[in-house]
Amino acid sequence: MGHNAITVSIERTVDPARLSEATVWIQAGINLANKYPGFLGSGWVRSGSSETSWHMLYRFADAQTLDAWENSPERRWWLGTGSEFAQETRTERRTGIEGWFDTPIDATEAIQPVIVPPRWKQATSIWLGFFPLNLAFTLIATYFIPGWNEWDVWLRVLVSTLVLTPIMAYWGLPTVTRWLRPWLQRPPRVR
Repeated sequence: MGHNAITVSIERTVDPARLSEATVWIQAGINLANKYPGFLGSGWVRSGSSETSWHMLYRFADAQTLDAWENSPERRWWLGTGSEFAQETRTERRTGIEGWFDTPIDATEAIQPVIVPPRWKQATSIWLGFFPLNLAFTLIATYFIPGWNEWDVWLRVLVSTLVLTPIMAYWGLPTVTRWLRPWLQRPPRVR
C-alpha cells in the first residue's frame, strides 16, 4: 500500500426488489475500477441477505489516481445505470493517520467491516512510534550537532519536526501499526 493511499467507503440503499440486478451492478463497477491505474482493491458487504443498506469500499494509491477514476466517463456511465435502484446515502474518505489504522483490503476475498480503533489506541500507537524516534534524535543531535543545546527552542523544535515527521509518516507509524494490528483491530467488548 502506498503512503498516500485513499480508502473510500460508500453506503448505498438498494431497492429490495432488484437485489440480483444490484449485485451484478456492484461487480461491474469493481471490474471497471480495476482497470484504472492506482486501483488497490475493493469489496462490498451487506449485514444480512434481506438488508437494503450495502457498504462498498475501494482503495486507490493516491488522490490523482482516485480522481481519475471518480471523474471518468466509465464511472459516470456506471453510476447512471444503477441510479434507478441504488441510492448513495453516505461517502467517507480515509487518508493520513486514519488510513494507517484501516485493515488493508484484498480484492480477492470478501471484506470484513473495518474496525477503526478508539482514539486512545491510536494515540498510544503514535506515542509508541514517536517517543523512541524523538529520544534517539535528541540524543544524536545533542552529541553530534555542535551547539545544539544553545539553539533557540523554536529552531530545535522546527528542525526536529522537519526531520522526524517524514520518518514517522513513512516508517515509524506504519511499522508500529503493523506490529500492533491485532490489538488495534480487536473488536470492542460488548458489556
